[in-house]
Amino acid sequence: MFSSSKPHLSPVRSILPPVRCGIRELRHRIQTVDATHKLTEAMKLVAAARVRRAQEAVVSARPFSSNLAAVLADVAQRLQDDGVSTPLTASRPVKTVALVVVTADRGLCGGFNKSVISKAATRIEELKKLGLGCVVISVGKKGNSFFARNGKNSDPFVKVDSFIEIGGFPTAKEAQVIADDVFSLFVSEEVDKVELVYTKFVSLVRFEPVIGPLLPFVNDGNGNCGDGVFRLSTKEGKLALERDVVRFRKEGEGLVLPLMEFEQDPVQILDAMLPLYLNSQILRGLQESVASELAARMGAMAAATDNAVELGKSLSVAYNRERQAKITGELLEIVAGAEALTRNDS
Repeated sequence: MFSSSKPHLSPVRSILPPVRCGIRELRHRIQTVDATHKLTEAMKLVAAARVRRAQEAVVSARPFSSNLAAVLADVAQRLQDDGVSTPLTASRPVKTVALVVVTADRGLCGGFNKSVISKAATRIEELKKLGLGCVVISVGKKGNSFFARNGKNSDPFVKVDSFIEIGGFPTAKEAQVIADDVFSLFVSEEVDKVELVYTKFVSLVRFEPVIGPLLPFVNDGNGNCGDGVFRLSTKEGKLALERDVVRFRKEGEGLVLPLMEFEQDPVQILDAMLPLYLNSQILRGLQESVASELAARMGAMAAATDNAVELGKSLSVAYNRERQAKITGELLEIVAGAEALTRNDS
C-alpha cells in the first residue's frame, strides 16, 4: 500500500547535452531560460527572507518545550514513586499506534515532502510487521493527497483519521486542533501510543525526518544545552551564513528542587500542564517542519538558478555558433554568386 523508497535528489548538472535546433528556437529557449532564472532567483530570495523568521520561531520555542518537559518529568517521577498515574502518563499494552505526519502545503522544495512521507511509510510497514494497527493524522496538503490516494486500498492495519491543513506559519491555535484530536484518540483508548513524524531543523543546509513520541508522556532524558543558529547575512552582495550558539539549559540541570513542595495536588498539576505540553510539542514539530521546508526550498531554488545559468550559457554558445554558421553560409553564397557573374562577363 505504502511505498518506502528512498528519496532521489537531483544534483546540479555540470555537463549539459549538446543543443541541436534552429536559431529561432534557440532564441526562444534563451528567453524562456532567462525568465525561469529570474523566477527561481526571486523564489530563493523569498524563501531566504522567510526562513529567518521560521528559524527564530524554532529556536525560541525549544527552551520552553525542553524546560516544560523537564518540570513535568520531575513531577511525574514523584507520582510514579508514590504509585500514582494519570491518563496521559499511563502506559498500556500497545495495539494501535497513531502517527501525526507533518508535510508541506506546496512543492518546489527538493526531496523534503518525499523524505517525510518515506519515513512515515517505513514506520507503517514496521508496525504492520509487528501486527499493530496504525491510525494516521495527516497535516499538510502534500501528505493529505498522498494518504488520500493510497488510503483507497483497503488495509485492515492502516486507517486515516483526519486531514488537516495549516497554511502559513503555524500558531498555537492550529497546534491545538491537532492536540485535541490526539488527546481524544488516546484518552478514549482508540490508540495506545502517539508518535509525531516531522522534519527536524538542524541548519539551513541540513534537516532530517525524525519520529518523536508524544503520548504517553515519558522523560527521554535528553537535556539540550544549546542550539546552533545559522543566520543569513550578506557579504559582497551575496548571501552568506554566520553561526551562533544559543544556550538555554545546561545538561542535567534540574528545574524542580528535591525538597520543593507543591501547594496543589501533583495529579492536578499534571492534568493541567500535560495538555499544554502536548500543544507545545506539536507546535514545535510544526515550526521545525516549516523551517526545514523553507530551507529546502531555498536550496532547491538555488540549484535551479545555477542550472538555469549553466543552461543559458550553453544555449548562448549554441546560438552564436548557429548565427555565425548562417552568416558564413550567406557570405559564401554572395562570394560564389559574384564569381559566377565575373565568369559570365568574361
